[in-house]
Amino acid sequence: MTERVAKRLSRSGVCSRREAERMINAGRVSVGNRILKTPATLVSDEDVIKVDGKKINLPERVRLWRYHKAPGVLCTNYDARGRPTLFEQLPKNMPRSMLVGRLDFNSEGLILLTNDGTLARKLELPSTGWVRRYRVRVFGQYEEKLLASLQAGVLIAGIQYGPIEAITEEKKASNSWLRLSLREGQNREIRRVMSHMGLEVNRLIRISYGPFHLGNLPRGGLQEIPASVIEDQIGSHKKSKGIRSRSKQAQKVEFKNTRCE
Repeated sequence: MTERVAKRLSRSGVCSRREAERMINAGRVSVGNRILKTPATLVSDEDVIKVDGKKINLPERVRLWRYHKAPGVLCTNYDARGRPTLFEQLPKNMPRSMLVGRLDFNSEGLILLTNDGTLARKLELPSTGWVRRYRVRVFGQYEEKLLASLQAGVLIAGIQYGPIEAITEEKKASNSWLRLSLREGQNREIRRVMSHMGLEVNRLIRISYGPFHLGNLPRGGLQEIPASVIEDQIGSHKKSKGIRSRSKQAQKVEFKNTRCE
């Protein structure tokens, strides 16, 4: 099998694809004795690829981790304002990885990380059909029929948001806990939809991303997902796309105690 050299550099943990393209344009990458001029060059496992004259390793196996992001942490590598970033929180021996499904600064809960860019993009595509589930605490009053109307999607300031399944878990005089399920998860979607309904979000926790669940993973906790589970889930996700349905395979990676107070 062959693949573009920029992708190979990324999968080998050398750099991102964009960085690989810059390296190639600068004449820093060679295959055999040939200096490359385009990142579209195809390579195979038999090719000897060098960066600055040093041979790169073969790509690592595909790996995936669950991570519990705390509130007050940015999903980025660097922040000019000096705020805490997710990658600063990871163990020093963590391989080069990328995020699957970001959360905003004040949100918390499940983040997936992988060392494979192709897998990351696949898991984020709406066409993959994986449901993201959240527990959301809101301030304000509402009627249940308003929540039910979200199943049809909602148009806000010219932006069309897809269907959201919303149910009330606990309702009090001022604050209520909701459980929301959606497939796309546009930037700050839940906060904007709730604000459109006259509700203020004062806590937002992602409890699952497809078949992978936050469970009892503590804040800042990191756990690698077994390769056998990755293979099961990536290969079988198309068989069960309903918001309410769960396959037996999905139950393998469902950790209990998903209630976060």
